[in-house]
Amino acid sequence: MPDLEHAKAAVLNSLNSTDAKRGCRHAIDEFVDCYCSEPRLAFNRIVVLRYRSHLESRQLAPGTINLRLGAVRRLAYEAADFLTRRMPAAKSASWAFASATDSRQNKAMRFGKRPIVSD
Repeated sequence: MPDLEHAKAAVLNSLNSTDAKRGCRHAIDEFVDCYCSEPRLAFNRIVVLRYRSHLESRQLAPGTINLRLGAVRRLAYEAADFLTRRMPAAKSASWAFASATDSRQNKAMRFGKRPIVSD
């Protein structure tokens, strides 16, 4: 899983505090262990929700769960950024989607409708 290792390194390099790096490294390692313990799944929202359920089943404090999910979110952003840099077609497709979403929101605003909210 070199992509996840690259994303993990990028996340850790973006942090200044050694304590933040240690906590984030622990959270990412725990997530990767959980992620790799099952058959190969795509790194998507379902996997993260399963991980959240796993954390909740361990009866961790809500703040701890949020910190660990924050580390996973950073990992996901870095993995997506790494993927778009490796595959220019993915980058242009994501740009086209963002442009289409922006233009639909601008159109909705002109006609007095609520803006489109996407996940």
